Amino acid sequence: MNNIFKNIPTSLPDELFEEIVAKRGMKIERIVSYGHTTPQNEWYDQNREEWVMVLKGEAILSFFDGDDVRMREGDYITIPAHQKHRVSWTKPDEETLWLAVHY
Repeated sequence: MNNIFKNIPTSLPDELFEEIVAKRGMKIERIVSYGHTTPQNEWYDQNREEWVMVLKGEAILSFFDGDDVRMREGDYITIPAHQKHRVSWTKPDEETLWLAVHY
């Protein structure tokens, strides 16, 4: 038995991406951030859609078209394939725990 809220490292040099399951073109992952952001002037441009939820903490997603979305615990969003986006802020003093589904 596993628990998404357990075994969270307390010190991370980089954002942590952990694959929970991957099957038939779908991947579910846990992401842990401690003040981590996407490097400046870099954008995620993914081939698949992504559904992402903040389970704990807070974050701001920035989109290439200029929109920013502040996400708090329980908030989720679907990001269409090839919609350029980046993480521009996460809480620096506690973990932000994400659940992401790529399909």
